[in-house]
Amino acid sequence: MLELSIAEASELLRRKEISPVDLTNACLARIEQLNPTLNAFITVMHDSALAEAHAAETEIRTGGWRGPLHGIPIGLKDLIDTAGTKTTCGSALFAERVPTEDAEVVRRVKAAGAVLIGKQNMQEFAWGGTSASSYYGPVRNPWDVERIAGGSSGGSATAVAAGMCFGAIGTDTGGSVREPASFCGLVGLKPTFGRVSLRGVFPLSKSLDHVGPLCRTVTDTALMLRVIADYDELIPTLETKPRIGIARRPFFDDVDPEIEIAFDDALKEIRVLSSEIKKIDLPPTPAAVQGPEVYALHAKDFAATPEKYGRWMQERLKQAAAVDMAAYVEARQELEQVRRVIDDVFAEVDFVLTPTTPVPPITIQQALNMSPDPAGELWLRNTRPFNAYGVPTISVPCGFTASGLPIGLQIAGASFREASLLSFAHAYEQSTQWHKRTPTVS
Repeated sequence: MLELSIAEASELLRRKEISPVDLTNACLARIEQLNPTLNAFITVMHDSALAEAHAAETEIRTGGWRGPLHGIPIGLKDLIDTAGTKTTCGSALFAERVPTEDAEVVRRVKAAGAVLIGKQNMQEFAWGGTSASSYYGPVRNPWDVERIAGGSSGGSATAVAAGMCFGAIGTDTGGSVREPASFCGLVGLKPTFGRVSLRGVFPLSKSLDHVGPLCRTVTDTALMLRVIADYDELIPTLETKPRIGIARRPFFDDVDPEIEIAFDDALKEIRVLSSEIKKIDLPPTPAAVQGPEVYALHAKDFAATPEKYGRWMQERLKQAAAVDMAAYVEARQELEQVRRVIDDVFAEVDFVLTPTTPVPPITIQQALNMSPDPAGELWLRNTRPFNAYGVPTISVPCGFTASGLPIGLQIAGASFREASLLSFAHAYEQSTQWHKRTPTVS
């Protein structure tokens, strides 16, 4: 049952061949079995999830099916507000924080009849790409429990990959949906900037934050996007062969050889799907936006109770405090400019391709020992620019290393062209078998 995609499970639910209660109990049992090892969940919403599952069962049985997410257990990154349930942001500072209102994305998935299974572990306040620096301990990768799951939506990625829920909603400020999707063998979508509401999502950097789904397939991703973004289109057939741009620099600098081989193999499939493949250059992006925005949000609490922040957050906030305000203002103006310039790129090509990450996941011990300097997080280098561009970008599985670690292919499209992006990603996915592999963890 837990091997089903959202689309497959939804069809069985609609036909009343399985029950939302059965799905929810299976997920809860899986969480009980694996969470002590993987540490993917901070809060398991056991009682409310079963209540929602029973309600969905009654509605579906009596002809009140609401749509593809009705009765489907999904998880939420623990910076997305849930009324009456703790939302901690992975931090001691918010260990007892209980919101009084649901975030807009939560309101939408509840209205769609989804079952909220729990709140998922994450990098403290979402600032980093390992999910090792959490007040609740590191998230472990289900493909190799000694390695990071990526971040900051690491718990969400681990939970979906390990069959603890059928899909999850994360956030992405510099790659925090796409990079853990790549490391855990999933599909992760960063929609167009502004496509999904950020109301009730605790911010990291308001100029760069995005909310997006983590799922096992591109079709599931489209179903989730349809709910959280009022996105009406499902995946159409890829009717024309698109023009592909390959961004080489800096995206292939210091790239791991196994990842480059996987990317080149993916291009062999993509040549069949495309009309043209050519090398392109992407505009540089400003570096001084995120840090000052994070510091401005935390300055008061950091001054009052610095001990409630973990080592990474403390060091990064100190670095961010030193950024000159004039540099931030200039960088913010550059950000607006680059979001206009990127349209010129998508006048020449339909999609831009890069490896999602240039390196495989490091070990948790390496992550805990590394410097908090964001420049050291090489695994986010390829994803960060697309947050600045604000264009929809997806990671899909494209191979595995010799040691069995997943590798992701990053595909970006023009603003608000999620339908085309998902169509192309789906066409590539269906030409391979990578998305059908699952980790073995016990």
